[in-house]
Amino acid sequence: MALKIWINDGLVDEKDAKVSVFDHGLLYGDGVFEGIRVYSSKVFELDAHLRRLYESAKVIRLNIGMTIGHLADAVKQTVKANNIVDGYIRLVVTRGVGCLGINPFVCEKSQVIIIADNIQLYPEELYEKGLRVISACTIRNHPLSLPPQVKSLNYLNNILAKIEAVDAGVPEAIMYNHMGFVAEASGDNVFILKDGVLCSPPIQAGSLEGVTRAVVMRLAAQEKIEVIEKNLTRFDLYVADEFFLTGTAAEVIGVVEIDGRQISDGKPGPVTKRLRKKFFDYANGRSK
Repeated sequence: MALKIWINDGLVDEKDAKVSVFDHGLLYGDGVFEGIRVYSSKVFELDAHLRRLYESAKVIRLNIGMTIGHLADAVKQTVKANNIVDGYIRLVVTRGVGCLGINPFVCEKSQVIIIADNIQLYPEELYEKGLRVISACTIRNHPLSLPPQVKSLNYLNNILAKIEAVDAGVPEAIMYNHMGFVAEASGDNVFILKDGVLCSPPIQAGSLEGVTRAVVMRLAAQEKIEVIEKNLTRFDLYVADEFFLTGTAAEVIGVVEIDGRQISDGKPGPVTKRLRKKFFDYANGRSK
């Protein structure tokens, strides 16, 4: 069945969902986006995603042109129109139609696009067996070039890291910042467990402030697992007792090898499995 896509003011058929070749989102990657999950017909953590979207837009001086309430309603309408029970939403805001020059202020109106469909980032078997990853040579954007907390349409930094992973025959790559500290994976946040303490790089290290990351940290605290944010090095990843990634598409997935070094016994650890189950219970409304 053809999808219904939200473009600017309402839903249109998939075949009619088109953007101008002069849209600055296409020409320059000038815009912001969010990936959002739907579980049991309910949009997951919508308020947190929209808050992050509007903060990203504010930093790059992009006027979304809709109130948060109006945009939230548009997201829900798009999900309902496509009968999504368990799926994925891609919410995109571009600078809009301009000219071939780089000046963003020639764009008169931003463009809002909402796509609701299905997604599976990794095969189910990888959630049982765990991921092999590498360290990327491509570093995370320097905070004085583009703040890493801005989820912009210019994702080339992450794409280059993903290319490194694909070339190495693994699904994911870990990115480091300009000081050598762990930032994030090409599309996910990083956690390690060491001596019973769950650690994740601070946002200041260059990671996106992940919505799933925040949920997992809350759930871990409920499980009486100590959670801290601290700078991590490659050494810390190599000697971790457990290692997992979190993200909207990836959810919670264990890492069992990095740069050829096996993590623990080469299987997702018990804390990783526990938090994955807790996450799904929470996402599907079976726990608070």
